[in-house]
Amino acid sequence: MTDVNLLLSESLSAIETCVNSSAVEEARITLLGKKGKLTEALKALGQADPEERKNLGAALNQAKEQITSALEAKKNTIADSELNAKLASEKLDVTLPVVGETRGRIHPITQVSEEITAIFADMGFSAKTGPDIEDDEHNFSALNIPESHPARQMHDTFYLQGNGDNKTVLRTHTSPVQIRTMRNGKPPFRFIALGSTYRCDSDLTHTPMFHQIEGLVVGKEINMGHLRGCLSEFLKVFFELDEVPVRFRPSFFPFTEPSAEVDIGCSRSKDSLKIGAGNDWLEIGGCGMVHPNVLKNCGINPNEWQGFAFGMGIERLAMLKYGIPDLRTFFESDIRWLTHYGFDPLHIPSLVGGL
Repeated sequence: MTDVNLLLSESLSAIETCVNSSAVEEARITLLGKKGKLTEALKALGQADPEERKNLGAALNQAKEQITSALEAKKNTIADSELNAKLASEKLDVTLPVVGETRGRIHPITQVSEEITAIFADMGFSAKTGPDIEDDEHNFSALNIPESHPARQMHDTFYLQGNGDNKTVLRTHTSPVQIRTMRNGKPPFRFIALGSTYRCDSDLTHTPMFHQIEGLVVGKEINMGHLRGCLSEFLKVFFELDEVPVRFRPSFFPFTEPSAEVDIGCSRSKDSLKIGAGNDWLEIGGCGMVHPNVLKNCGINPNEWQGFAFGMGIERLAMLKYGIPDLRTFFESDIRWLTHYGFDPLHIPSLVGGL
């Protein structure tokens, strides 16, 4: 039969040699597991004589208690040792200088887009988006742009290859969003569309990719006075001024009639430009009454519904408001530029002065 004293001695010695928590667990399984040494000894009690079984059972149960206590004590000792080692290795010297952290900045395009959205939202406009890759129908034809219009030429538009008769392009403006929204809904409409646009142009004042904000209002008694009032209020709030002189100059766009260029008052000196009352004017965007053909192309009766539309470059607005001199720097990924012109992430756009 089992030599209990020898089993106990060997077990306690094995436990004492454990150096980590994994070794303690392995020893527990070897001794007390389903096929452990002590477990097997207890199972063999049935083969012993009744008198011997009584004494041997008592001895084995006492040994089990000692082994269990030894395992628990060793486990606690090792856990304390491991914790102390971890604390020693992870201690922090509070007398050392703090390691500097780089703080991210919000890009001016993102900031100005959020400012514009907040202002127009307060005026009752919703915000719509559309795909950057458009078909010829939405980008040109539905907007009353004829086949012979210069905007359709290769030197102005990025055409994509292999698209059959209905060519696809990188959208040249966000106006296709107006077409998609009007075709998928019913008037009245009041929304803005912001997003990236693409044209084959690159110099000090133009980039192949830029951002636009366009607005559309369609109702039963909409007129140019509503358009002027909408833009005037937007510009005052955006530039944080009590008054911003606004001038409409007659112009031509295929999708509006009548059409106008929007100028705002400013004063210029040799080294600066100041928005507001002054003796000079600065172009800020284009606008007009929605052309009847555009409404017809969207299934809207132009004899019953009228509307106005406007568009402005987001980069241009950002440059004027925050004094950014060169359009190309918006896209150069210079962290020094972003640190200087960027915005704190907690600088949430809010309306100044109300509407």
